[in-house]
Amino acid sequence: MRENPRTRWRWGRWLVVIVLVFILLLGLDLASHGLAWRIFWSQTGEEQPLGQLQGMVELGSNLLRAQPETDPIQPIQYTADVPYGINVFLQKEVEEPKLRAMLGMIRDAGFVWLRQEFTWEDLEVDGRGQFTDTRNDRNGDGVIDEADTIDAWAKYDRIVDLVEEYGLKMMVRLSNPPPWSRADNESTTPQAPPDDYQDFVNYAVAVAERYKGRIQHYQVWNEPNIYPEWGNDFADAAAYTDMLCRTYEALKAVDPNIVVISAAIAPTISLDGLYGYQDVIYLQNMYDAGAGDCFDVLAAQGYGLRSGPTDRRLSITQVNYQRHVLYRDVMVANGDGDKSIWLSEMGWNAILDAELPADQITQYGEYGLNTQDEAARWTPLAYQRAAEDWPWIGQIDYWFFTRPDPFEADQAFYYFRMVEPDYSPEDPTFTPLPVYETMRDYIAYQTENPVLYRGVHQAESWEVVTEGELPDPTLGVLETAEGAQFNEAVSTRITTFTTFGTETRLRIKADVGPVTILVDGERAIEVNTSDAWQEITPVYSVLPEEHSFRIGTLRHNYLIDSITVDNRIWWNIAPFIITGVALLVILLATAVWAWQRRTPLR
Repeated sequence: MRENPRTRWRWGRWLVVIVLVFILLLGLDLASHGLAWRIFWSQTGEEQPLGQLQGMVELGSNLLRAQPETDPIQPIQYTADVPYGINVFLQKEVEEPKLRAMLGMIRDAGFVWLRQEFTWEDLEVDGRGQFTDTRNDRNGDGVIDEADTIDAWAKYDRIVDLVEEYGLKMMVRLSNPPPWSRADNESTTPQAPPDDYQDFVNYAVAVAERYKGRIQHYQVWNEPNIYPEWGNDFADAAAYTDMLCRTYEALKAVDPNIVVISAAIAPTISLDGLYGYQDVIYLQNMYDAGAGDCFDVLAAQGYGLRSGPTDRRLSITQVNYQRHVLYRDVMVANGDGDKSIWLSEMGWNAILDAELPADQITQYGEYGLNTQDEAARWTPLAYQRAAEDWPWIGQIDYWFFTRPDPFEADQAFYYFRMVEPDYSPEDPTFTPLPVYETMRDYIAYQTENPVLYRGVHQAESWEVVTEGELPDPTLGVLETAEGAQFNEAVSTRITTFTTFGTETRLRIKADVGPVTILVDGERAIEVNTSDAWQEITPVYSVLPEEHSFRIGTLRHNYLIDSITVDNRIWWNIAPFIITGVALLVILLATAVWAWQRRTPLR
């Protein structure tokens, strides 16, 4: 007996019709930014239909390899502060009113951190140990002599004073050696390291000693794994680690509270070791050379390049916004899972809106091809994704506020700016680009409505509000506490915060009087008095939910160490999915079996 050919043709025809209808509906959905478009965008960071389809195919390759081990539910240091930062070039400005206009706009937008270089060649100008500058004929007599000498610190003293006046914080980048630190300046780049690393260490110590108690965060170098930041020499991870470790030890000797940040690793897939040293391999080589003991925070770059911030493709040969996930994997493998990553530079290159033609812009397209509209929409999403998905990410610094003037418009990097460099005494402000306005609105909303997402958040985190003991209900106090995750906890009477996830856990010590936990304004649980740390889980749900918490006592303070938020939605619904798939398979198998028995045969 054999199947009727007409029956087989009828089923084949219906299958073709179904496939064509599916393709048509998918095309209409992608063209109108419907449900499928939103799903594809959330996974690929692509907004064009063809890019989305290609991205979904490439995304499937994630399933063909072992995924990075990121250990998200682990206490992590230096993620408690407000993450909103921006790169500035204050050392290039002369007029104080212009500096004030910059800092005012930055503060008004809600940014808290400035990443600012204290340029070595601009400080220790005249020679080893000489923080003077005799490069210019300042009195105009035609002779450069002692009468033209100025204090090289003066410019940076003014920067520090102004930053403090505007209530901002600085992460100082230490880099760019003076010519005297190298015997051969003809055959290398100005950024190349000094012949003697101790000269760099001495400069770093001089900066730290001068601003002790005022500046606490120092970054040692920038992008040492690519040209030209390590000169014309091979990008040597062991050599950079030597510099880093010597500087770390010296800075900690000046002030143990100084936070040492490693040089930002440049995202690159290059393997030539000169123009680029593959970033993941370079980081592992740093660990092999002992770098794990020589930094408090790992720095990386967060450029989106050719896709948006939602791109979840993860390949060793493809660079996108989440490249740092691969670095996190290396850190966890090397026992550094309790350290955070700070993104020193982040942004999209809005070069498609340049007034100059492409052939007149150096490095056109090397940093991506984006519009100002894309930069404006994607940048807030980049901060939000870090908050929701990556608890190991701390500070994120947008690249950059502006340049001193518009004469670099023929350089591709110029199109990362957030405002136009159009300040003038007659019009003492800067014209904001769309990204400035969207970030200002985003930061304002997040500051008013902070939420803790998946991760272990220390009680001193900026999203957590604490009040001290009566009758002076000031902020809670961070104090040394035995048994706390990082040997410190917040002493407080009232703690309030909001979480989003499937589970919230609290680590509390209440040795004087009971502590009451309110969830969404309703009494949830009372923590009994104990001189031991207690782990409390006041809420648990199958699907992620948002909850507000108020933890308080009537009079005396308690200690709160951390707030852990988990989001186990896939683990929670997996049994339902597996059961549903199994039932569907059974139903389909039954239907096929029944159809075969009813099919006319000859």
